[in-house]
Amino acid sequence: MATTRLISMHQNKGKSIADCLADRTDYAKNPDKTNDGEYISSYECDPKTVQGEFLLSKRIYLDITGREQTNDVIAYQIRQSFKPREITPELANQVGYELGMRFTKGNHAFFVATHIDKAHIHNHIIFNSTSLDCTKKFRDFLGSGRAVRKISDRICLENGLSIVENPKRGKNHYGKWLGDKKPVSHSEKLRIAIDEILRKKPADFDTFLLQMEQAGYSIKQGKYLAFKSKEQKKFIRLRSLGSGYSEKEIKAVIDGKKPFANRKKATEKTQSHVNLLVDIQAKLQAGKGAGYERWAKIFNLKQMAQTINFLTENNLLFYEDLEKKAQTVSDNFHELSAQIKTAEKRMTEIGKLKNHIINYSKTREVYTAYRKAGYSKKFYEKHTSDLLLHKAAKAAFDELDSKKLPTVKALQTEYSVLLSEKKKAYAKYHSAKKEMQNVLTAKANVDRLLGQDIAEKEKEKSQDQR
Repeated sequence: MATTRLISMHQNKGKSIADCLADRTDYAKNPDKTNDGEYISSYECDPKTVQGEFLLSKRIYLDITGREQTNDVIAYQIRQSFKPREITPELANQVGYELGMRFTKGNHAFFVATHIDKAHIHNHIIFNSTSLDCTKKFRDFLGSGRAVRKISDRICLENGLSIVENPKRGKNHYGKWLGDKKPVSHSEKLRIAIDEILRKKPADFDTFLLQMEQAGYSIKQGKYLAFKSKEQKKFIRLRSLGSGYSEKEIKAVIDGKKPFANRKKATEKTQSHVNLLVDIQAKLQAGKGAGYERWAKIFNLKQMAQTINFLTENNLLFYEDLEKKAQTVSDNFHELSAQIKTAEKRMTEIGKLKNHIINYSKTREVYTAYRKAGYSKKFYEKHTSDLLLHKAAKAAFDELDSKKLPTVKALQTEYSVLLSEKKKAYAKYHSAKKEMQNVLTAKANVDRLLGQDIAEKEKEKSQDQR
């Protein structure tokens, strides 16, 4: 569950743009708030030199367009605050990065700093007001805050997080909204107790139950396993605690079939993000200046370092492995995409057919009366809409491959199954897309580097022959 707010970052009176950028970005990157910079990620910029890169883009913007900055907005910030104890810093940073990518559509450099110094984990997503190609500026628009919230909500749902069902307008973050001293819920206390016992690695499930009793919990065993502390009025079922806390999942952890997910320190590492190298010569031929060339050279060096890190982390140091991986992830993504499109197409067909069946049933008596009236023109004019719906339904039935018409109930059942399959495929779709983009981008960078090496060797060979 996350609250969001889009903030325009202005140039303060009496301060230069550089000083204002430094003030805002230094606060976001504060090592005391980001675990010494561990929870910082970026897109098309280096967090260590972000002020200089943002400033350089603004100078290039002036060189390319000849337009002076007409307002004092130097950057934009999205604040994204999460419900206490619902998310790990690593996942929060990934969610913030995805929000930055989707809202800016990859057209603006940004970095995400995840702060963990408060009861609620929150992100500072700061993106450059100048676009990557230095030809445009981001313009805040009517409803931009609502757009940020909708994108954030979708990402939260994709990652199994709750959302604010009926958000209220306001400027407060989660710490102010819920209160930093809000008491811990009974469900959260139960999760913490379970985590503590699982961390001690009980020998079996009976030992786990015994240690839960020793921790002060009464146990109710029946169809659903439930626990109740002395402070609670009602038992809490394990199945209501969310992912990772069902009886089956707890038994799997105890039996060693599933790793224990330590919420205090997540073990999953954030995947490196790879960006495509800039074709400097092509950009110079297109009219870019010397300033852009300097920036592009630095950018390409950073991206090749990032590419090497990505290839090392994913054990893709042999080109044959990289080629095979690129084909595998592409096939996986296209298979998921085709699965989603097929499901959506059939769901649309079901929706239309269901409407035709309902319309046919509602208008059958009118059509029978029309036929008995000898297809009267007067009757037709009076009941035109009903008769058109009836004829459209009959035409749709005639186009069916099977002679037997399905029932509305059967169509609803099929629709529910397809919707469930689509949701499962869609949950994998975005991660598959991101993986494919990273692998294909890394391969493109390697191909370009190999192509440049071959071109240079051919050039040296021709010079030697002369």
